Amino acid sequence: MPAQRHSPRVVASDLPFAVPGVWHADGLVGTGQHQAQSTGYALLDAQLPGGGWPVGALSEVLQPLAGLHEWQLVLPALAQATAARHGAVVVVAPPCEPFGPALQAQGLPPGRLGLVRADTAMSALWAAEQALRCRDVLAVMAWLPQAQPAALRRLQLAAAQQQQLLWVFRPVSAAPQASPALLRLQVQGMPMPAGTPVFPGMQVHILKRRGPPLAQGLPLPGCHLLLAQVLAAQAERRRAAQAAAVGMMEEGRGALAVALPAGGAVPRRAPAPASPGGRGHALDRAAMATAG
Repeated sequence: MPAQRHSPRVVASDLPFAVPGVWHADGLVGTGQHQAQSTGYALLDAQLPGGGWPVGALSEVLQPLAGLHEWQLVLPALAQATAARHGAVVVVAPPCEPFGPALQAQGLPPGRLGLVRADTAMSALWAAEQALRCRDVLAVMAWLPQAQPAALRRLQLAAAQQQQLLWVFRPVSAAPQASPALLRLQVQGMPMPAGTPVFPGMQVHILKRRGPPLAQGLPLPGCHLLLAQVLAAQAERRRAAQAAAVGMMEEGRGALAVALPAGGAVPRRAPAPASPGGRGHALDRAAMATAG
């Protein structure tokens, strides 16, 4: 009697969902090798494996212009991480110097922040790698626009050794390049409808994650909710003041029209003399505008 032959073909649906060392590519739940830190944005957490930024792995953020959305994106996670664990946050070669009071207001104590200025791309890369090898460092934010995949791989390995949060910020032009990042995002400003009294938001596109691709971008608020409320109130007061100023100007024009003589001619004052350098002073121009 011939031996019964079994087909060696096995499909993913035949496997148990939770198998050590096996990851289903159609799901966001990985092998459990990486912990996650919540981003502070529920919409973004729902689309990331583990529900947040990977701990002990590289997260790469691409954006059109450096210095626009980095802190808005990572500050909620940093505030949660520093409140729960010891360690410093090292900032390497930022395009703009962090503003301590604003960070404090968002929950990140400035005393937990270490700022590293670098003159060259190589020195910035070296500083980021050395910070990741330090046991007392909780997270590293590094602006490395010229970093190559091999350099990013070294940072990835260093972050894995100490289980740190790692963000590397690069320009959008680096998107076609290969990257060892476990998570790769592209962030850009999200224009708001005209007349909307809120701070512009962010549009986040997930370029790479352990899971199925995500075609559409995720709209995120551009700042903390309390700050957005303050900015909205300021914008409303500004519009009210402008409306009041326009109303006063209209009333003044109406009163002037009533007081004009029949010919309608208004005597004009001589313009104020120009400054010695030949360029009119700002006060001179203001006086001329008032006289006219």
